[in-house]
Amino acid sequence: MQVRDTKPERLKKQLKLIEGKFTKREALNVINNVLDVKINFHKLQRLSKREGNEKSDCVYDNSRIFELLEDKENIKSFLLSLEDSGCCIKISSTIHITVED
Repeated sequence: MQVRDTKPERLKKQLKLIEGKFTKREALNVINNVLDVKINFHKLQRLSKREGNEKSDCVYDNSRIFELLEDKENIKSFLLSLEDSGCCIKISSTIHITVED
């Protein structure tokens, strides 16, 4: 029988994914790439549920994919609407990981 170490610091981790100042184009590239990875993750999840059984009536909730695509368009519109004044765009993103039972 394994005893699980339940110290709080072993059940939580953080990963600083993005931290910095970017030009408008760089910010758009960073955000688009992150969103594309997340969208593809959900598409692969959907595909894996149907894999091997193309006649399956497996229903998959596409709402998260649509939400991410909408967010992607909204961010693109926002960033492109900024004047080219040479301003920097600060982006910070931290992933919080918590182990749950």
